[in-house]
Amino acid sequence: MKMFKVDRLRFGTAGIPISTPKRSTIDGIEHVRNLGLDAMELEFVRGVNLKPELAKKVKYTAKKHDVLLTAHAPYYINLNAKEKEKVEASKRRIIQSAERLYEAGGWSVVFHAGYYLKQPPESVYQKILNELKDIEKTLMDKGVKVWIRPELTGKPTQFGNLKEIVKLSEELEMILPTIDFAHAHARNRGQCNTVEEWRAMLSFMEDRLGREVLNNMHIHISGIEYGEKGERNHLNLRESDMKWEDLLRVLKEFKVKGVVISESPNIEGDAILMKKKYEEIKV
Repeated sequence: MKMFKVDRLRFGTAGIPISTPKRSTIDGIEHVRNLGLDAMELEFVRGVNLKPELAKKVKYTAKKHDVLLTAHAPYYINLNAKEKEKVEASKRRIIQSAERLYEAGGWSVVFHAGYYLKQPPESVYQKILNELKDIEKTLMDKGVKVWIRPELTGKPTQFGNLKEIVKLSEELEMILPTIDFAHAHARNRGQCNTVEEWRAMLSFMEDRLGREVLNNMHIHISGIEYGEKGERNHLNLRESDMKWEDLLRVLKEFKVKGVVISESPNIEGDAILMKKKYEEIKV
């Protein structure tokens, strides 16, 4: 699908930066630019709270300040729910998030696709694929052009390992993965934290989806605390075991373009830390 091209790897915050003087989306975008960052994720996590008329102003502000916008759809999404009404509500939330982001001039909407609910992963995959086909058709019919991104999730009980989200991306035109490297680390109980493993992940994606996937990466990075059941909570990078500097080196080595969103508790602190480090790396 034809999307606008991202010129480089950009860095931004999951939501309005904490240090923003006035807590509004417009002020957040302006503050992101003042901090030297160039992306921001709109957090629709409790609901799609951006009105269409405000979306137009957001689009103007983001364009003026050259800030790339992404969005995180609501947390209350499970495309594999047993109850049909919950599935339909989940689909509406993804569609509405994509519509509002598109009106705001944004690029990519991320969501957690669902839970296995102790069902065979193959049948869960098929169910989620079918629901995403519906979502894609609706958005195409409406002329909404943003990437729809199932996220690599942080717990083994959640649908969304790397192979599953890459396979969905092979089968659907509007779908590409969101790679949350902290989730990969937690889901695999401390693995996915070495240069070799990250190279293998990016190579696998490029082999299956072509260069397009590396030119349009939607990435989440933070520190993370994890246990036997996977993700517990996000941490600041310097308080975690995440080898984030090595990860940035691999992203540069693979000439990745797109966006890195900081989901650390100190969202802008770690976004600035990563951007500065990335710019220093010589490959």
